[in-house]
Amino acid sequence: MASALGCSQSFFLQLLLWDLALGQIRYSIPEEMEHGAFVGNLVEDLGLNVRMLAARKFRLVSGDRKQYLKVNFDNGVLFVNERIDREQLCGQSSTCSLPFEVAVENPMEIHRVEVEIADINDNSPSFPKSDSYLQIGESIAPGARFPLESAHDPDIGVNTVSSYQITSNDHFGLNIQARNDGSKIVELLLEKALDREQQPFLLLVLTAIDGGVPHRSGTTEISIAVLDANDNAPLFNHEIYRASVPENAPKGTLVTQINAADLDQGTNAEIKYTFSKHSAERGRELFQLDSETGEIKVQAGLDFEEANIYELYVQATDNGAPPMAGHAKVVVNLIDLNDNAPEIKLTSVTNVITEDATPGTIVAGITVTDVDSGENGQVRCQIPTSIPFKLQTSPNNQYTLMVGDILDREKQSSYNVSISAWDGGTPPLSTNQTIVVTVSDVNDNAPEFTQSSYNVYLMENNTPGASIFAVTALDPDGDQNGEISYSVVENQIQDVSATAYISISSKSGNIYALRSFDYEQLKHFQIKVQAQDGGFPPLTSVALVNVIILDQNDNAPFIVSAITWNNSTAVEIPLRSTYPGYSVTKVLGTDADSGQNARLSYQLMDATDPSLFSVGLLTGEIRTLRRLLEEDATTQSLVILVKDNGQPSLSSTATLLFSLLSNVTDILPEPSDLSNKRHYFSNLNLYAIVGLGSTSFIFLVTIILLVAIKCKQDRNISTVCCCLGQTISEDNFSRRSAPHQAVNYTGVGAEPYHYSICLSPESSKSEFLYLKPYTATLPYSDVSVNNTTARHEFKQ
Repeated sequence: MASALGCSQSFFLQLLLWDLALGQIRYSIPEEMEHGAFVGNLVEDLGLNVRMLAARKFRLVSGDRKQYLKVNFDNGVLFVNERIDREQLCGQSSTCSLPFEVAVENPMEIHRVEVEIADINDNSPSFPKSDSYLQIGESIAPGARFPLESAHDPDIGVNTVSSYQITSNDHFGLNIQARNDGSKIVELLLEKALDREQQPFLLLVLTAIDGGVPHRSGTTEISIAVLDANDNAPLFNHEIYRASVPENAPKGTLVTQINAADLDQGTNAEIKYTFSKHSAERGRELFQLDSETGEIKVQAGLDFEEANIYELYVQATDNGAPPMAGHAKVVVNLIDLNDNAPEIKLTSVTNVITEDATPGTIVAGITVTDVDSGENGQVRCQIPTSIPFKLQTSPNNQYTLMVGDILDREKQSSYNVSISAWDGGTPPLSTNQTIVVTVSDVNDNAPEFTQSSYNVYLMENNTPGASIFAVTALDPDGDQNGEISYSVVENQIQDVSATAYISISSKSGNIYALRSFDYEQLKHFQIKVQAQDGGFPPLTSVALVNVIILDQNDNAPFIVSAITWNNSTAVEIPLRSTYPGYSVTKVLGTDADSGQNARLSYQLMDATDPSLFSVGLLTGEIRTLRRLLEEDATTQSLVILVKDNGQPSLSSTATLLFSLLSNVTDILPEPSDLSNKRHYFSNLNLYAIVGLGSTSFIFLVTIILLVAIKCKQDRNISTVCCCLGQTISEDNFSRRSAPHQAVNYTGVGAEPYHYSICLSPESSKSEFLYLKPYTATLPYSDVSVNNTTARHEFKQ
C-alpha cells in the first residue's frame, strides 16, 4: 500500500497545475499526502510580495473546521497541514476539492483558490456480509439469476470495483450489470441445471476486484442449498417503472404501483413485494412498498437538493418452496420546487473604516448561493441606494461590497448595510443580512467657539483667582480628536504678559482673574483665547475676549483746596458792612472714580454759628447768611462735608477757620472790586472748564490708545493741583498770626482737612487769602490713604 501511495503521489504531483481565470487559482493534489507536502507557490502565483505578507495581513479564509492547508510566510509555498482523506472529505462524489479564499489588506484583495483532491487506490472492495445463504430448486432452468450483494469500494473512478470473479464450478457463473452511477450489480447466473441428488450443496467464493494499480480485492462466501420445489418465478409487467413526485409531497403520497404475475398455481403463485438488497438504504427510508398491493408511497420528507432521483430495486417473491422471485427497477424523479431561500456568506468583513476612505475601498466579500435548480436557483443581490456603499458583481454570484461615496463621521458614524438576495422562483424567496460598518473618526474639524468675540464686564477690586467668565468651543470630531484644551494666546497688556492678568482652565474654559483690577488704572484690555483639539496634527481656533473693567465707588472725595477770589493783598472790611450772600471762599473737591461715583455734593456739617454761613450744594461756595455783628465770635469754625453719589457714598471733610476783626472802618464795596469779583469768578470757571476738558481729553486719548495700540497711559491729576497752586500764589498775601482753632470731623469714608482763614484789615474787598497747610498736602494720585488730616490756614 505504501508503494502504491508513493507512485500515485508522484503521478499526481507531475500533473499539478494551476490557472488564473476570473481571479481564481486551481491546484490538484492526490489524497493522503504527508504533512508539509508541496501544493504550489501560492504567493508567487497571486503576484504578491512574500515580504509584505504580514504587513498586508495575508490570511486563508475557509469554512472547514480543520486547516488542511497552510502557507509558509517565508517562501509563499502552500503546503499540506493535515492528512487529507478524500473519501472522508467528499464521500462518493465524483469531484472533490478544498475551496478557500486568500484575503490581503492595504489595499483589500480577495482571491479565490481551489485545491482539487485526486483519488488514489487506498481502499479495498468489501462486501456487507462475509457469507450469504441461498436455496435454489433443482427444477429451475438454466438462465435463472439470483441477486447477490454488491461489494463497496470508497474509492472512485478506476479505483473502485471494476469486476467480479467466482470460484470455478459446473453450474454457476456471474451476470454483471452497470448502474447509471457507474456501480455494478452482480447476479449469480445458473448456467447448468442442478441435480439435488448428485450435489445438494455448493460453496462458492465471490471476489470483487477494483481497477487500481496494483489491484485490490475483497471476498465473500456463498452457500447454496439445492431444493426441489417451485419452478416458475414471478414476472413483472415492466422491467423499469418510472415516476415523478414533487419534493414537497406529503407523507402517504402514492408514487407508483408495481405488478408481477406467477405462472404457478396455488401457494406457489402467491406473490409478496419487497425492496431487494440492491436498493439503497436511503431510498428504503424515504419510500414505502406495500407487500400485498405493490403500491409505493412517500413515507418521509423529500428534498430535491439532497438527491433529485432515486433508483429502487423491487422483487416479487412467490410462496413456493423454495420461493422464486422476479426483479424490476423503479426510477423516481423528484420535481424541484422553490423551497430554499438564497444563502448569503460573508468573507473578510471590515467592520471599521475611516471616514477618509476613498470610494472603491473594499469592505467585504459576499457569496450568494441557492441550492434550488433552474430559475429557482438564479439569484440577484442588492443593497439600499441611500447609503454611500455599492456592490460590484463578479462571476459565479460573487459580490464585493465597497465604499461608493465620501464618508463623514460627523454626519453619520455607523451604517447598517442591509444586503438583500432573492431568487428567480415564483414567488421569489429572499434573504437579508446586515453588516454594521462603523466609520472611525479623522481629525478633520477644528474647534469652533460659540462666538467669535466675547465681552466680559468685571467690577474693579475683584477677588484674585475667582472665575470671571467661561468660553466654550465645540468640536464635532470624536474621541481624542474632539477633546478640547484651552489656552491664552501670548500678548502684552501694559507691557506685561497677558498670562500675568488672566488664566484659563485648559479643560473647562473657565477664565480666572489673577489680580485685582483698578478701574482708575486699567479700564479695558483684550486677550485671545485658543481652543486646540487632541488630534494629530492638532487643529486650533482663536476667539477675542474683551475685558471691560467697571467702576466701583472705592475712592472718597479729595479736597483740593479752599480758594479766595483773587491773589491781591487783604482788604479791610468793616463787620457791619458785610452784606448777606457775601462770598467768603469756595471748597474744591475731586473724586478719582467716574460717573455717579464722582459726582460731588457739599454740605455744612458743623459750624460755630450755623446761622452765619451757608455752603453751595453743588458748587462748594461758602457765603454769609447775614451781616457780621460785633457780638459774633471772632473765630469761626466751619466743617464742610464733601460726599460723592456712589452706593454706598463716600465722603471727606474740610475744616475752615475764620478770624473776624472789628477795628475797621466801614467801607462800601467799590464797583471796581465787584468787577474784580466777577473777573475772579470768570477765571475760576475757566479753570474748572479747562480742568474738566483736559481730564476728558486725557480719558478719550487713553481709551483710543488702549483699543488701537494697547499702550499704557497714566492719568495724573496731580498736575491740576499744581496748576491751582501756581495760580494762587502765596507771595501776594501777608501773613499775620491770629487766634484759630482746628475742628476735626470724621464721617463714613471721610478724610478730614484743616484750614485757617482770617479777615484782612482791608476787608472792603471781601476777599480771603489761601496759605500753605500746616502739614504736607496728600498727593492727588494717592487717594487710597486713610485717616490723613491735611491742615490749611487762611489769614488776613
